[in-house]
Amino acid sequence: MGKRGEKRERRSAILEPDAAGIDIGAEEIYVAVPPDRDEQATRRFSSFTCDLYALAEWLECCRIRTVAMESTGVYWIPLFQILEERGFKVYLVNAHSLKTVPGRKSDVSDCEWIQYLHSVGLLKASFRPPEDICAVRTLWRHRGSLLQMAAEHTQHMQKSLSLMNLQDPSCVERHHGCQWTGHPGCDPRRQP
Repeated sequence: MGKRGEKRERRSAILEPDAAGIDIGAEEIYVAVPPDRDEQATRRFSSFTCDLYALAEWLECCRIRTVAMESTGVYWIPLFQILEERGFKVYLVNAHSLKTVPGRKSDVSDCEWIQYLHSVGLLKASFRPPEDICAVRTLWRHRGSLLQMAAEHTQHMQKSLSLMNLQDPSCVERHHGCQWTGHPGCDPRRQP
C-alpha cells in the first residue's frame, strides 16, 4: 500500500492495439500511432489534400485499422472521407467528451492523448449518417440557405421601392416568384 498523498499510475488494458489518434487544426494535423509501429510515433501533416493522402498511406504502413479524431469545425470532413474510403474504422469524437475524461497528463500532446483513450476503449464515436444521406442533407441545407437569401433580397428590393415612393410591393413579389401578370404598374419596360 502506498503512502498517503502518493499517486499510483494505473495503466488500462489495451483493447484496440491498432488505434491511432488525430488532432486536427486548420493548417496542421498531428497524428499519433502506438510507439512500436514507427520510429517517429507522432507526426505532423499539412492540411492539403495530397498531405491527407500521405497521412492515410503512413497509417496503412503502420498497420493501423481504427482512428479517432476530434470533430473540430469542418476541418475533419476531408480527412474523415479519405480515411473511410481507405477502409479505416473512423471514430469521430465530440470535443467535450474528450475533455471530460479524467487523468490527462499535461505533457502529453492532444493526438497522443486521443490515441491512448481510443486504444483503451474510452472514446465513443459520434453518429455520422451514410455518405448518400450526408450528400442529400448538404444539398437540402444549401437549398434552405438559398431560399433564405432570396427572401432577404426580396425584402431589400421592397424596402428600396418604398423609399423611392413606388408603393406597389406586390410587383416585386410577382417578379420574384415569376408570376408576371401584365399589371401596368409592374411593367419593367414602362418609363415614368
